[in-house]
Amino acid sequence: MSSSKIKTVVIGGNGQLGTDCVAAFQKADHEVISLTHQDMELASENSVRGALSPLKANLVINTAAMHNVEGCEASPLEAFAVNAVGVRKLALLANELNFTLIQISTDYVFDGLKGTPYRECDAARPLNAYGNSKLAGELFVQTIAEKYFVVRVSAMYGLSPCRAKGGNNFVKLMLKLAKERDEVRVVDNEFISPTYTPDIAKQLLALSQTDAYGLFHATSSGSCSWHEFAEQIFSLSGKGVKLLSAAAGELSKKVPRPKYSVLENARLQALGLDVMPDWRDALQRYLAVLNG
Repeated sequence: MSSSKIKTVVIGGNGQLGTDCVAAFQKADHEVISLTHQDMELASENSVRGALSPLKANLVINTAAMHNVEGCEASPLEAFAVNAVGVRKLALLANELNFTLIQISTDYVFDGLKGTPYRECDAARPLNAYGNSKLAGELFVQTIAEKYFVVRVSAMYGLSPCRAKGGNNFVKLMLKLAKERDEVRVVDNEFISPTYTPDIAKQLLALSQTDAYGLFHATSSGSCSWHEFAEQIFSLSGKGVKLLSAAAGELSKKVPRPKYSVLENARLQALGLDVMPDWRDALQRYLAVLNG
């Protein structure tokens, strides 16, 4: 293997986004090392140092986190140990071992009250322990790491299973329900930018080839309600299931979430680096792969 290859480590390399990052960076001729939860425990300083120190990476992409919103609310200390304190250790090691750190964050750092797409400059105000822990991780990276990208994503779906959601994503869940039921109810008052994970991986690759360090939003362009998303899924898949709007409070969740978490890729656009497609185009490509 040529020593000139960029060595990239993907933490959470077997996860929904991590799997696509491994594939995208390998395709770009990086030497990619995938670390799973078995290889490294983010909440353990010794584990993080022990896993990363020998690898001599040029780039580390952290896609791992405690994602389960209900689980984070029930165990906030554990959420902060992984999503904040563990990320702080990555930021310190980035300087010590001289690698660039890409930290994946979330639209859940916002409260959803703005009603128009959130830019990177908008004030964060998380509604739950998960969002607070992820925001703390962002701040540790921004105040410690010398070479970093903090990248917020939203409403991800991909081919690889999401462990925090029992292996399902929203698209797969809708297709499953369409087989099992005559009608499906989905909320029509929560708005998102559905984003296909291979597109995020491609965007991370484009960012990594620059030194435009800082905070970025990276989601598909456009937005929709969860109801509109389901409608598009059924339409493109030729499913005849009856789609209804869920009544207020019918599908209420125990943990508060932002009702509006659409992100605008303002910094990517300003730098001419935005490669993210429209959410409908991305969904069409995903369904083509699923059905292929």
